[in-house]
This record gives sequence, structure tokens and C-alpha cells, in this order.
Amino acid sequence: MISVASYNIQKSIGTDFKRRPERIVSVLGELDADVVALQEVDRRFGARVSSLSAEMLEKETDYRPVRFGVRPGSLGWHGNVILVRKNVEVLAQRAITLPALEPRGAVLADLKVGDDRLRVVGMHLGLVGLWRKRQAQAVLDALEGLEEALPTVMMGDLNEWSVNGGCLKHFAADHFVGQPGPSFPSVRPVFGFDRIITSQGLSIVESGVHGSLKAKSASDHLPVWATLSRSVEAEAAE
Repeated sequence: MISVASYNIQKSIGTDFKRRPERIVSVLGELDADVVALQEVDRRFGARVSSLSAEMLEKETDYRPVRFGVRPGSLGWHGNVILVRKNVEVLAQRAITLPALEPRGAVLADLKVGDDRLRVVGMHLGLVGLWRKRQAQAVLDALEGLEEALPTVMMGDLNEWSVNGGCLKHFAADHFVGQPGPSFPSVRPVFGFDRIITSQGLSIVESGVHGSLKAKSASDHLPVWATLSRSVEAEAAE
């Protein structure tokens, strides 16, 4: 079993409009996942430095960020960061540029979690429906272009208002689109913007929304999580 989570941390600004990264760190401890995809980690303007420091993460959590080396002071790419437990091996990583009216991107990492290899994509799609569809297709095209296929989980804030339509149709063509539950706004969640999507080589055993008191105040989104297992077909093919 592999546990994963996705969390839009809103630049570490909580529902009290104060930037307190220590609250995000506390929620990460509650999640206790093997791999976490974060969105909106970097500040929006200027040098776009991270609202979370790698030093804080490595000192106060069991996580380390996958480094993409795209921009000094930033942990990831356009605010997208992948965190892994310190015992998880990073085999490869890359940044994906997404088509958009505003800066958007995704990050990809190939990992070894225990005895299993796993491909993880973290993403934050746009506010406009047409561009979300194009961005979803860009992520799928990037995966299709990779030489080696791996069991894949895609996670992030999709900003998709539709339950089954919009960009979700693109992902659902060859993947399973999980529905952890409403995650936005955190104080009283109504919309399921945050999703976990798996390839045919993976099964979602269990999933949900992490709605602790700390999570409800740390960001305007609640984290979503899932427990994954290799599918019977994937294990038989090896």
C-alpha cells in the first residue's frame, strides 16, 4: 500500500489571512502520507520564493521536497511541489509547462516507494474551463511521450466545478478519477476541486478529505488523501 495526499496551501496563508507555514507543517504531520503534492507553495509576485522552506520541512517533518531547480528560492514549478518521505528514492523528475493565459505548470517525479515504483504528477489547473481542458491534455501528452510507462497517480487542485465534465472527461478516458469529497472552502467545504487520479495499474483502496481543526484554519483548501495498491492485472503482468 502507498499513501498519497494533495494539498493547496494558499501560500501558507490561513483563513485568518495570516501567513503561518508552521500550520501547514502541522497538517502535513497529521496526513502522514508517503507522497504529498502541494499547490500554491510559492508567493505570487517578485522572486516568487517559497512560503515553505526546505530547511523547515526537513527539520520538522519526515519529508523532503523533490528539487526541480527551475527558479532560485522556489521549491517546485509554478507553485507545485512534490514532497516525499525521506526513505523514498527519487528516480527522475521533470517540470511540465502548461498552456495558459496565466502562468501554470505541473511537476512529475518517478519514485521508488518500498519495492514499488510510482510516477507522481502534481498540478494546479487554471480558472477558465477551455484552458483547463488544454492543460489536462498537455499533462496526458507529456505522460504519453515518456519512454517508460509506470503506475501513475495525478493529484492537484483542478479548479473544476463540474462533477464529471470539463477537464475530468480528458482524464477519465484512460484513467480513474477519484472523488475524495468536497475540499473547498475549508471552513465549510462544498466543491471537490482537489482530485486524485490513477492509471490502470493502480487502485484507490480508500480516499477522503482531511478535515481536522488545524486543516480548516491553515488554508482555504482542505487536503485530500488516498491509499493506493497495485491492481491485480498490473501484478500479473510482471
